[in-house]
Amino acid sequence: MSDNTTAAGSQEKLSKRQMRKQHMEKMTKEEISYLHRKAVSDKVWPFFRTVILLGLGFVIMYPLLYMISCTFRERNDMNDPTVMWIPRHYTLDILKETIDAMELWSTLKTTLVLNIGCSFVQVMSCAVTGYGFARFSFRGKAILFAVVIMQILVPVQVISLPLYSLFRYFGIGDHTVNLIDTMATMYLPALTANGIRSGLMILIFRQFFKGLPKELEDAAYIDGCGPFMTFVRVMVPNAASSFLTVFLFSVVWYWNDYYVSTTFFTNTRTIALMLTNLDTELKQRIFNDPTINISSREQIVWKEAGCLVSIAPILLMYAFLQKYFTEGIERSGLVA
Repeated sequence: MSDNTTAAGSQEKLSKRQMRKQHMEKMTKEEISYLHRKAVSDKVWPFFRTVILLGLGFVIMYPLLYMISCTFRERNDMNDPTVMWIPRHYTLDILKETIDAMELWSTLKTTLVLNIGCSFVQVMSCAVTGYGFARFSFRGKAILFAVVIMQILVPVQVISLPLYSLFRYFGIGDHTVNLIDTMATMYLPALTANGIRSGLMILIFRQFFKGLPKELEDAAYIDGCGPFMTFVRVMVPNAASSFLTVFLFSVVWYWNDYYVSTTFFTNTRTIALMLTNLDTELKQRIFNDPTINISSREQIVWKEAGCLVSIAPILLMYAFLQKYFTEGIERSGLVA
């Protein structure tokens, strides 16, 4: 029985080969050449694709790997030419000293209050603004939307001085109050859809809301909902992925902000500000000498430890929300 099966299988293979040979005989030279090139490409391309992906992955991961390597080595290892990636002397002292110099826990608390609060407020204000541009027609709409685009194109440095004057003498006439070095300087722009990168957020919401079917709002109006309740009960639930995407963007931008924070804050300390002033803080807190001279190579271990500490919360957040973030990118209009 097995011999008969083997014979039938060989005849079937032979017949396939014969059919392929007959088909090849009917093909032109150009078609045969194309098939040969395609066969070579199918075998070679996966190899090159793997090499390209590994190369890109290394370029992207190199800074993070170097941070980890420097964070857990002694500063003397930076002067050892034999130490490249694996430290010769492992230590946690550099990490502890960096955390103490940055006053991590109090700084982290301040940053979270500022970051999460401003991001939440800004997402809400930008969502309402984007919905208005997407669904309503009003006088001056084109001009106002041009202003939104200008928010994307014009750098914040252009308006930093007028904003500083506004918050320094906030009020009307003689009734003014100084808001500099208070969180109001960050919350007020976020509340009015003028925070960090708010123009891009408005554009994302506008594109997403324009893509939703008009029948959703018509059904809500028939049920007795007004424009605001339609937005809250119908549009917001359908735009959950976009809200999450924009919120994550806002968190990252506020977390990494340095320029706006240094413009308005003098005593309020955030992670980005402490990382920028890490060199001075280290000399004062660890060596008790602001004028001490530390070689640039030895300073790298503390700076890399500070960078690792500062990005760790963002990496953790992305690790847990990666699925929803990717889905929001696909549906938010960024790929349109």
